[in-house]
Amino acid sequence: MVVGAALAAVITLPGCAPAGFDAGAADYGNAAEPASNDVQASPGATGEPVAAGDPTAEATAPADPAGGGEANTPEISEEVATTELNATKVARMGTTVQDEDGFVLYRFDKDSDDPAKSNCNGDCAKIWPPAYTTDGEPTLKGVDKSLVGTVTRADGTKQLTLKGWPLYRYIGDKKPGQWKGQNVSGTWFVITPTGTKNLTCLPAVSKPVAPPSDDTSGEAGSGEAGGDYSY
Repeated sequence: MVVGAALAAVITLPGCAPAGFDAGAADYGNAAEPASNDVQASPGATGEPVAAGDPTAEATAPADPAGGGEANTPEISEEVATTELNATKVARMGTTVQDEDGFVLYRFDKDSDDPAKSNCNGDCAKIWPPAYTTDGEPTLKGVDKSLVGTVTRADGTKQLTLKGWPLYRYIGDKKPGQWKGQNVSGTWFVITPTGTKNLTCLPAVSKPVAPPSDDTSGEAGSGEAGGDYSY
């Protein structure tokens, strides 16, 4: 009996699942529920897993961008555009959605999914760069084309969405496969290929890194928490 209990405890620890987490209730639609779903942070969660590709993910055709209005859309360079959405597994977190460079993508509880709308602008968008798109047609792997769309941002640019949720990177992630943006401000979460929050591992609520200085070419100066930002 004692050996069995000890073995069960060992098995549960590496998963990093937050206390009280229900895998079947990971999405709360339009941020209607508290961001953390009243779960407790996982002890020792750091957000520094090693990325590993998901060989079982299947490629699917891209979705058509919604609506028109292309004539008034500001130009987005190929270097800035997100050209791929890939379902990829990382250690301790499980399946994530990553861009063409292997960086994990996030959703924001202060956005909305129905209708899709991004509320991350200004300094927020410097910390959480939107997944811009030039044509709304990223290459997909393990992501259902019917869930992929676009939203027009306040500045007129187009941003990719997944099940209505605008997609972002986090400048605090310094290498592919990291997910240091998980639970930042209690409003940012790794997104799954179905558009839900991935709460498999939930670190304590943390502050975002500081927005990059104008002369650092997109790098967050110190890489440390940036203060009392609301994003």
